[in-house]
Amino acid sequence: MNLLILRLLIGAFIAFLVGKLVSKIRLPAILGWLLTGMILGPHAVGIINDRLLTANWYHIILSIFECIMGLMIGTELVLKELKRTGKQIIITTIFQSLTTFFVVALLFGTIFYLTNIPLYLALIFGGIALATAPAPALSVVNEFKAEGPVTRTLIPMAALDDIVAIIVFFSITSFISAANAEKSTPLYVTLAIMILLPIAIGIAVGFVGGIILKKERLGNTSLIITLLLILLASSVGFVFNNLILAEPVINFMLIGMAFSATFANMVSEERLSELRNAFNPIIEFSLMIVILNLGAPLDYQLILGAGIFTAVYIISRAIGKYTGAFLGAKMTALPKTVERYLGLTLLPHSGVSLVFTGIAATTLNTFDPASAAILQGTIAAAAVINEIIAVIIAKKAFEWAGELEKQTQINLPSDLSINSN
Repeated sequence: MNLLILRLLIGAFIAFLVGKLVSKIRLPAILGWLLTGMILGPHAVGIINDRLLTANWYHIILSIFECIMGLMIGTELVLKELKRTGKQIIITTIFQSLTTFFVVALLFGTIFYLTNIPLYLALIFGGIALATAPAPALSVVNEFKAEGPVTRTLIPMAALDDIVAIIVFFSITSFISAANAEKSTPLYVTLAIMILLPIAIGIAVGFVGGIILKKERLGNTSLIITLLLILLASSVGFVFNNLILAEPVINFMLIGMAFSATFANMVSEERLSELRNAFNPIIEFSLMIVILNLGAPLDYQLILGAGIFTAVYIISRAIGKYTGAFLGAKMTALPKTVERYLGLTLLPHSGVSLVFTGIAATTLNTFDPASAAILQGTIAAAAVINEIIAVIIAKKAFEWAGELEKQTQINLPSDLSINSN
């Protein structure tokens, strides 16, 4: 175990250095972290090997870091702010997610109809495609101190998008499983465990946190208290995963989001700003480790073996995300920069897509292993190719929207209100 911990520390140190080097050429550090994960992962150098990636303690650490990532989203979900924009964001989220599903499912459905591949596989591709990996875009926001309408729309959407994705994906897989297998878990049970349970855990611990964190304290006391509360919330998640549910299905980012959203609505604006500033370095480190882990399982050799299905998947998903976000923002009268650039910030995908693919492939293997192989090969190659391209595009989208730190300091646009046209 000591050797595995050393491997992780070496990987984190190298990722940090590569991230700094990548930043020097005006690209997001996340690209360096992702590439470092791929290079150090089991398919290349092997410093971050399979033993490390499958170790229980490693998954516990990752879950805590994912919980910490949720703070970046939750502290932005202040009700008095959301009252102005919440309806617009919810409608735009649903619109861009479902548009992506229909574009990908329709295109693959046409191809599969002509090639005699089961049509239900097209629905699974659509369900996987609508999810967005929040870590890459949030990392760009955090690194470049992005601020503006696109950023303020994206942050709450990062959580809402995953909720919509979970509902659609598990509805599809439950329906297909029920139609082709003898037993399947009821959909309402799956959704309760995947969405309602982590949110309930986060709210319960966050309420306690709000009471404690209201008071100002000297030094790093508030930071230590917040960390202890995160560990408490994560521990409850571990209890459900390991003792009650007997499988790792709890979404720890949702726990962190609900936890921080709860206390964010209980403390003053000044106090919340203090807590955000104190916690920012820990959030940045958490993002780095999560992205490093995201890159490690990716096999760079899949780029060479990518076929037509991979190209169709990447292109159709990008069209769906961009078109859906554009139309949703236009329909809800969000600012022009949101219309033009929000969809580009939603392209990162690999973490969520690989999780969903694993679940879908396990289901398909019981009655259609050939379709499972098509799904796994396509998404694995797409994860590598899409993530490298998507990180660069996401950063450029914030730049084109004029929301990076230096841009907003030089030229504060007059339409920063999210309700303006």
